[in-house]
Amino acid sequence: MLHIDDLTFRIGGRVLFDRATAHIPPSQRVGLGGRNGAGKSTLLRLILGEAHADGGSLVVHPRARVGHVDQELADSDDSLLDRVLAADTERSALLAEEALEKDGHHIAEIHERLNAIEAHAAPARAASILSGLGFSTAAQMRPVREFSGGWRMRVALAGALFARPDLLLLDEPTNHLDLEATMWLESYLATYPGTLIVISHDRDLLNTVVQRILHLEGGKLVAYAGGYDRFERTRREKISLLAKSAAKQLEQRRAMQAFVDRFRAKASKARQAQSRLKMLERMEPPVSVVEERSITFDFPDPPALPPPLLVMEDATAGYDGKAVLSRLTLRIDMDDRIALLGANGNGKSTLAKVLAGRLPLLTGRLQKSSKLTVGYFAQHQVEELRIGDTPYQHMARVLPTTPESKVRAHLGRFGFTQAHANVPVSQLSGGEKARLLFALMTRDHPHLMILDEPTNHLDIDTREALVAALNAYQGAVILITHDPHLVELAADRLWLVADGTCSAFDGDLADYRKLLLERSREQRREARAAGDGGGDKAARKDARRADAEARRRVAPLRQAAERAEREVEALNTRKARLEAGLADPALYAGPPDRLMELRIELGETIKALAVAEVAWLEAQLAYDTAAQG
Repeated sequence: MLHIDDLTFRIGGRVLFDRATAHIPPSQRVGLGGRNGAGKSTLLRLILGEAHADGGSLVVHPRARVGHVDQELADSDDSLLDRVLAADTERSALLAEEALEKDGHHIAEIHERLNAIEAHAAPARAASILSGLGFSTAAQMRPVREFSGGWRMRVALAGALFARPDLLLLDEPTNHLDLEATMWLESYLATYPGTLIVISHDRDLLNTVVQRILHLEGGKLVAYAGGYDRFERTRREKISLLAKSAAKQLEQRRAMQAFVDRFRAKASKARQAQSRLKMLERMEPPVSVVEERSITFDFPDPPALPPPLLVMEDATAGYDGKAVLSRLTLRIDMDDRIALLGANGNGKSTLAKVLAGRLPLLTGRLQKSSKLTVGYFAQHQVEELRIGDTPYQHMARVLPTTPESKVRAHLGRFGFTQAHANVPVSQLSGGEKARLLFALMTRDHPHLMILDEPTNHLDIDTREALVAALNAYQGAVILITHDPHLVELAADRLWLVADGTCSAFDGDLADYRKLLLERSREQRREARAAGDGGGDKAARKDARRADAEARRRVAPLRQAAERAEREVEALNTRKARLEAGLADPALYAGPPDRLMELRIELGETIKALAVAEVAWLEAQLAYDTAAQG
């Protein structure tokens, strides 16, 4: 599908790709990895022909349709559904041609092609994708112009998925999604039939979706099998082996050089010394092992306050007198780590603004500790940074009476060295700007931190640093994030914002996934029931076709789960047989070698069974999750 040979590309005098080579076969799902600025998005631009290589070649299969997500969706009176349907340009062209064609034979050919591309099921499939990305049936009928930029990006993503290109390129597809839509996208992409190249800092998506990681290292593309966790483990082992090999080689060189220095002038040893000198000259230089600099930061701990930090009773929150959330009865203590669940538009950010003191209640009571300080992080704050000012200037402005040394020490907590703190914001990466916002947010050592989508511009390593910093922080945390990995590692309580209120969710993230799956199934049952009641034969037919398409899409996952289950059953049977054999008294009267063989075989079987059970559980979970699509 894609062949990259000796690719060389420079930008601004910097070499991003230095004779990089990689080959991606058809129907493979690949994650493109590497630090921010390594060149991942540039590679997608090269594939799309938006940039041109300085050397080497990059060849896409000549008949392959390449798809990506448009970065901007213009104002339009078209409905969301029509806009997504238009993404299948072949279907749209055939329908337009059919409307104008007069020749019956040609019309028949058009119909044959429309049937071949399953055009009859297109509206149901487009509606299913939009629904998975968070659009209700009513919203799908509204015009594009009524939606904001983040929601329009979802429509653009829906169009790219609907078009089903042979090669689909996705750059951070979850950035504009909530947790619910992210979970749906994971299950959808896990069974994508074409070739997929995805850039993502969401390790759960990479673990669930991709079969291989292409990692940008020193201008090269290095392939690793499996998802992100396996890539990380393999690369860590590779770096360790390279370091050991380099150390061993250096020791050999030192020993040879010492022999040469000692015996070069001694006649009886001169020939041996000369031989070792030639060996030294022929030896390859040791492979340099340079690990990428890891990011670490920490949040300053607040002074202790007695519980509760905050209590809300029978409160209503909203805008201009119109309620968004009501019946709010909540409490937050110093040791709380709370993640807010719920689809975008349900009121999570509204609740966050109330807790941060940025939005007054419409009714009810909100009682806070008199000494409570709150730190509030929201992605839109990046736009409020002054691009010409440095991190130090930003921090000095909000801490006007603080000595310079302490201002710089606070910035140092978030990875800004003395030199780095003097770089203009315009030259900072998205992740560095986010860390600057963390520094600004925590200048007063807040007792409560409210983080609204803190990971959008953070790479995976920086996300891990955020997890570590949150777990070490001694205050309370409220998280709004689409990153399930962050929720699982940094939150110990879940609140569900839905149906116009917020309440504790009794369960973990796996339970929440099951709830979403059941809701999706219930919605499909209700839609089918409504179709049957209305007597709309065409709608029922489309629904049946959509169901058949869904069954076809998840069939490989179902088969994988069944194979894994059969493997577990076979290993359990073998384990029982071996245990029965070892329990036979006659065994111990016979040759000791047979006893040893059975014990070794039983040990190997138990190990294999443990691996098979994990594989079965993962396969079953993947199938159950995908079934919601």
